[in-house]
Amino acid sequence: MNTSLLDKVVDAVLYEGHILYPYRPSSKKNRQRFTFGRVYPQDYSIAQEGAEPFVMQTECLTRSLTKPCTLEVSVRFLHPMAREIGLPFTPQFEVVPELRVDGHFFQTWQEAVEREIKPPPMPLHASTPSRLNFPFGFPASQELGPIHDQQDCVAGMIRRRQNALEGAVEIEATPVNGQVFRITVRILNQTPMQGTEWNHQDAVLMRTFASTHAILHALGAEFLSMTDPPADYQLAVAGCKNLGTWPVLVGDGEKGERDTMLSSPIILSDYPQIAPESPGNLFDGTEMDEMLTLRILTMTGEEKQEMRQADEFGRRLLERTEGLDKDHLLKMHGVLRGMRSFDEEVFGTNTRLEGVAVGEIYLRAGDRVRIRPRVRADVMDLALQGKTGVIESVEQDAEERIHLALVLQEDPGMDLGLMRQPGHRFFYGLDEIEPLREGE
Repeated sequence: MNTSLLDKVVDAVLYEGHILYPYRPSSKKNRQRFTFGRVYPQDYSIAQEGAEPFVMQTECLTRSLTKPCTLEVSVRFLHPMAREIGLPFTPQFEVVPELRVDGHFFQTWQEAVEREIKPPPMPLHASTPSRLNFPFGFPASQELGPIHDQQDCVAGMIRRRQNALEGAVEIEATPVNGQVFRITVRILNQTPMQGTEWNHQDAVLMRTFASTHAILHALGAEFLSMTDPPADYQLAVAGCKNLGTWPVLVGDGEKGERDTMLSSPIILSDYPQIAPESPGNLFDGTEMDEMLTLRILTMTGEEKQEMRQADEFGRRLLERTEGLDKDHLLKMHGVLRGMRSFDEEVFGTNTRLEGVAVGEIYLRAGDRVRIRPRVRADVMDLALQGKTGVIESVEQDAEERIHLALVLQEDPGMDLGLMRQPGHRFFYGLDEIEPLREGE
């Protein structure tokens, strides 16, 4: 098992959507909590006629390589925790949405505690099905503490509470033939719930498994891809039933590692990875790190203060973002992998020249030119007509044609173009530019 790679991907899945930009509890986007991988209490699910599931099921295929072979399963989810802010010296704990004390901002919010269930390993037998039922539970908890002002007087109270959770993990391995098994993992939420609470969404959420997912690891066996299965097993894969989740291979794809499956409520491809340029979790895999990072840096002081007080995850994200240096920001701008550079795509085996003569003027890197597109007539050429460009390089292709790599003088990202970053350089022939003299 590639533990280091797996942990990064699993943590990203576990906290996907935990808190979203603008990273403040007061934002409408963050009022609906824990939207991925919910497994609801069975009583509530039955009352809703199955509209809200109380079971998450994974089915996939594994192929034995040696005898004996064993299956290990672990289940992770978030256990919601209510963080409630109350007024002091009231007969009952009176919850308020927010409280400001000497410049500090306290808000009622929903936090979470990570939970992990590890049933014992299960041997796989070629002739008979193997079954395991593993019940689990987590007790209710409550913690109450004061909020002090600068005079050390009690200005408010903060309470954190969790409801008890009960559930079970059911695992079954059914032989498909002498070598391949169909693995079924079911995660059930069996937490009791009274009918009087079914219409209270906060009460339901406090008894729900959130961001639920399973990790399957095979010893002496390998998993078959559910996305691209071998031809001989396409029908068997098609017969697998996954409810609220989808299993993908996790590990080093280049090495062909196939001993681990991540069954995630978020649809992923085989061998998902966290980009090495990403400085940390931004809790929103549908957005670009660079965009979210720049948005955080432009937040007001008051907005950052609310983000800092949201929870530990928001505080760490803000501190990490504010501490990024220029090199880290540039790494997030864009990286090309597994393909030739843009220069190679355009020019082939090009040669960089020191300069080129255009009429009586000798042009080098750093000189300025006016862009006068001639051969092409696309939207970009029309937009760049008459613009001033700075020569980043002079290139000669395999057919000895010379082109200029230009960076727009008015481009706010001009530095990125001079560093040969994609999206900030434009290429023109010598008949498409007009040299500019000093002062023009």
